[in-house]
Amino acid sequence: MAMNAPAPAPDPLSVDTLLQALQHAGYFADRRLAIALFLALRLQRPLLLEGAPGVGKTALAQALSQVLGRSLIRLQCYDGLEQREALYEWNYAAQLLHMRAAEGRGGADMGQLEREVYQERYLIRRPLLQALQAPAPGAVLLIDEVDRADEPFEAFLLEYLGEYQVSVPEIGTVRATATPVTLLTSNRTRDLHDAVKRRCLYHWLDYPERARELAIVRAQAPGASAALSAQVAEFVGRLRSQPFAEAFQRAPGIAESVEWAKALVALDTVVIDPEVVSDTAGILFKQREDVAALTREMALELLGPLPAQA
Repeated sequence: MAMNAPAPAPDPLSVDTLLQALQHAGYFADRRLAIALFLALRLQRPLLLEGAPGVGKTALAQALSQVLGRSLIRLQCYDGLEQREALYEWNYAAQLLHMRAAEGRGGADMGQLEREVYQERYLIRRPLLQALQAPAPGAVLLIDEVDRADEPFEAFLLEYLGEYQVSVPEIGTVRATATPVTLLTSNRTRDLHDAVKRRCLYHWLDYPERARELAIVRAQAPGASAALSAQVAEFVGRLRSQPFAEAFQRAPGIAESVEWAKALVALDTVVIDPEVVSDTAGILFKQREDVAALTREMALELLGPLPAQA
């Protein structure tokens, strides 16, 4: 197991450099987010990103791995996630074969046999251990939707988040070969424990303002005209604004905006009207109740005058 002290992570030259690099990778961050990322890299601290589903938390990790030239390792959290699924487990089948072979030779010393079967070659590495043992410059570890895991799993993460190390009972403490860039995301379905938050930098990621969303749509759906992109950004912005947002269980995310723009291009849409919205509502919303609410709100002039050009 690697026992070396963590190597320093390469830092971006400035916040502006990081902003430009993310944009080049197709991610349009605002300056506050870029500052949070810059500090996480400079201080070698995990960054906790909270926000509604669809605001770009997971996409940020993907863009950052591209910017830094590091591999992306993802740990998807869910209810009932166990430590062995996040850290490691032993290859029991291979261990059993080794033990049977030793017994066949006869005269096997049980202490020696135990040491032999608990070697690295029998270790199956899961995301946390993969991140700690990634070669320089290290990996980007995404601990996605940590709020979906249970509280005991949060407690298990504390050693990793605070010291970039984990304890393997059969072997000992495993420390990072190169400090992983660690991003945690939460949709805030429940509050995380203060102990987790204290070990991380924090940023609340909100829906983008209209100008930034328009830039995202133009970059991700290049087939859409400037006028159509502007209409998409304007309409989705209205869906998220008060009082309309109260009618929906979940407002459309950035991914839905981009997908909708691509669908409208495929349908040769020039102007967004109630019929187009009704026909493509399943792209903006994934709940039957939200689709029905959209129809009601359009009757209340949700569409209004949309921009004819960018």
